[in-house]
Amino acid sequence: MKIYYLQHVPFEGLGRIEKWAIANHHSISSTKFYANDALPLMEDLDFLIIMGGPMNIYEEDKYPWLTTEKKLIEQAIQQNKIVLGICLGSQLIADVLGAKVYKGDYPEIGWFPVIQTEEAKKSDIFSLLPEKLPVFHWHGDTFELPNHATHLAYSEACQNQAFSYGKKVVALQFHLESTPDSLQQMINNCSDEFVEGKYIQKPEEILSKNDNFTIINAAMNNLMNQMTNQY
Repeated sequence: MKIYYLQHVPFEGLGRIEKWAIANHHSISSTKFYANDALPLMEDLDFLIIMGGPMNIYEEDKYPWLTTEKKLIEQAIQQNKIVLGICLGSQLIADVLGAKVYKGDYPEIGWFPVIQTEEAKKSDIFSLLPEKLPVFHWHGDTFELPNHATHLAYSEACQNQAFSYGKKVVALQFHLESTPDSLQQMINNCSDEFVEGKYIQKPEEILSKNDNFTIINAAMNNLMNQMTNQY
């Protein structure tokens, strides 16, 4: 498959997904918006992945490429491509599908479990993941569910953590692709966000959870396998 990803900042790349793609002999291409890369043609991709970033989906005045990025995501969904959004990427999908994206009640930074909904247990893509999964979060905004979307997961701090739309579109507000190195890069570049908060852990606590990386990376592999089965 031709996997194409959209990267917003240098320190939020594919993480574990790259290793999975190489192991499964998929090609990988990308647009790095911070480097002013061009957008792909639809025939250049089978599977579109939209990564995270510290910007908000409504900051088009500061990041004008958000406008063209949203059009690309909308086109990919309309053309029945496989689409995965992670964190900011999930919010962009929600926005493209007409749902409200807004500041959540609590920012979440750290390891907090997400819990499957009853709908998720019936999902071809999500049902093989653990019912309760410790995942990594780094977000302040959240989204309402788009019309006709299936609610897949929630956390104590945030009701809408994941959804699917049809059989080929998945939005995850949390991170399964993270590695110790990728989290260290995020911490190095966004340290100003570590303020006191009910759902904000300290950097040393985040990096100490070594077992969690094994768990989320296994879940990421599982999810990618299930999504490519829809091709």
